[in-house]
Amino acid sequence: QMASTNKKFVQNIAFLLLLNGLIKPFWIFGIDRTVQNTVAEGEYGVYFGLFNLAFLLHILLDFGINNYNNRTIAQNPSLIDHYLPSLLMVKLGLTFLYVAICFLVAYFLNYDAFQLKLLGFLMLNQIFLSFILYFRSNLSALHLFRQDSIISILDRSLMIVFCSGLLWWISAPFQIIWFVYVQTIGYFLTAIFAGFLVFRQINNFSINWKKDWLLQLLKESYPFALIGLLMSIYNRLDGLMIKELLGSDGPAETTIYAAGYRILEAFNMVGYLFAIILLPMFSRLIKGKR
Repeated sequence: QMASTNKKFVQNIAFLLLLNGLIKPFWIFGIDRTVQNTVAEGEYGVYFGLFNLAFLLHILLDFGINNYNNRTIAQNPSLIDHYLPSLLMVKLGLTFLYVAICFLVAYFLNYDAFQLKLLGFLMLNQIFLSFILYFRSNLSALHLFRQDSIISILDRSLMIVFCSGLLWWISAPFQIIWFVYVQTIGYFLTAIFAGFLVFRQINNFSINWKKDWLLQLLKESYPFALIGLLMSIYNRLDGLMIKELLGSDGPAETTIYAAGYRILEAFNMVGYLFAIILLPMFSRLIKGKR
């Protein structure tokens, strides 16, 4: 049994690394870098600072639900009928909280109309991404690793196609808002497809709003939320601080910082990919006491 588990792990992690190794580096160093070098000076810095703000508060969209759901469904696959519709409603409520707090922070930071527009679409991107990650937590929990691997690169693949057309086939000067629009389309289409794959796995759609269940959910998911919040602050707060603290020089300096951060982001991808497969596999092994 252990040999079979090891073989399954090696096959799936190799497939996941292969797909992401082909797509993610090209997105980071081919598309994202080209956009930074193409747009007007400082525009990418504004985008990067606002992206960090939207990403920093993304834990409000998740609150540890994805990791908790991944562990729970991996140990008890039959619970997906009960958890999927109920947690979707919980995430919808968290979405309204996320939007309210993001715009509240933007109000205190005195963002202009363009920054608010950019932030609005970046928030929408985080919302779509949150649902994608939730759907992927179900796929990996059910050990549908091939489907999860395809979803992991689908959004970036779509963005590469759309953004390549805008960068190299359109003569008009590239605008940073186009870059955000492309991400919105890619995330939206991927969320629809990921949701379709997950809903195929459930037999009975029922929503549970029992108070005891919701309190238990929050109790068991908050450690994941706390870890996520602390790591988001550690990794993303600096980009926002550079933009806000340096005044008129903020966007330009943030652009320079983003170029270096891109390398760190690329290396962090490998560890994250291993965790995607290891968490549900270990959870099921622990449940089976193997």
